[in-house]
Amino acid sequence: MMRALLYATTALIAAPAAAQDHSAHEGRDAPAQENHSAHDQMDHSSMNHGEMDHGDIAIPEGPPPPRAFEGPDHAAELYFDPERLSEAREYSRIAHGRMTTGMVLAERLEARLSDGDDAYLWDVSGWYGTATDKIVFKTEGEGELVSGAVDDAEMQLLWGHAIGPFVDLQAGMRVDVEPETTAHLAVGVAGLAPYMIHFDAAGFVSDEGDLTARIEAEHDMKFTQRLILQPRIEAELSAQDIPERGVGAGLSKIEVGARLRYEIVREFAPYIGVEYEAATGKTADYIRAAGEDPDGVSVLIGLRFWF
Repeated sequence: MMRALLYATTALIAAPAAAQDHSAHEGRDAPAQENHSAHDQMDHSSMNHGEMDHGDIAIPEGPPPPRAFEGPDHAAELYFDPERLSEAREYSRIAHGRMTTGMVLAERLEARLSDGDDAYLWDVSGWYGTATDKIVFKTEGEGELVSGAVDDAEMQLLWGHAIGPFVDLQAGMRVDVEPETTAHLAVGVAGLAPYMIHFDAAGFVSDEGDLTARIEAEHDMKFTQRLILQPRIEAELSAQDIPERGVGAGLSKIEVGARLRYEIVREFAPYIGVEYEAATGKTADYIRAAGEDPDGVSVLIGLRFWF
């Protein structure tokens, strides 16, 4: 009985579909073709645009109309409470520009292996403050790897102020601890140059009136997200001879090298590298007089980390 009902229902549904007559569809005529042959006879040669002189269109001169300066400095204040908007702008400035943060970066903690003159070196910096104003400290130095004796060491305490989106002006004090204690006034700039070149350039005036300068630059070249090659160059200059420190006038020293690091995590990266260091001019003469070589190549093994 159930099977008979199913057959009957199917037959009723299919009957209208079978009754539909589509034969008239093929009798519809296609739209008539439009004749474009007359377009070839259109003569554009007589059309002359020579009198359309756009060269005389002058840029408006003079001040903008007074109406342009009407109303509030912030147009949204026409529709919203100015006091609430002022609070929102202040919050935005604090959230995006006045947040107080800090960082410590050990850029170079390394052993420098060379022919009979192995040494160690540190180069650590840090800052605390906002994006526009911060306290900056720097310390670097080197010594003998075997004995541990410190040959050169300095510390800087600076105030940094942003003078551009990528450049800070830095000013403060530098104190040399070794080979003898000397205080300097320090003024310089540090930041990011085009092509992602990090730079730090500063001039120093010692308590003896000696004027010196230091310029350094480095660039990170990523082979992968973790394997990074960092070429680096540093130059030191002096405006006068400083015999007690073994420094001659002009370009006194230059360092050129590269370090290949692997960032196990972003904050911690061992590295290897090579660096050529050379004293020049009278500085080289002072070093030779002390029985040492004024230049040399070192193999570097070190760590870079930050927190």
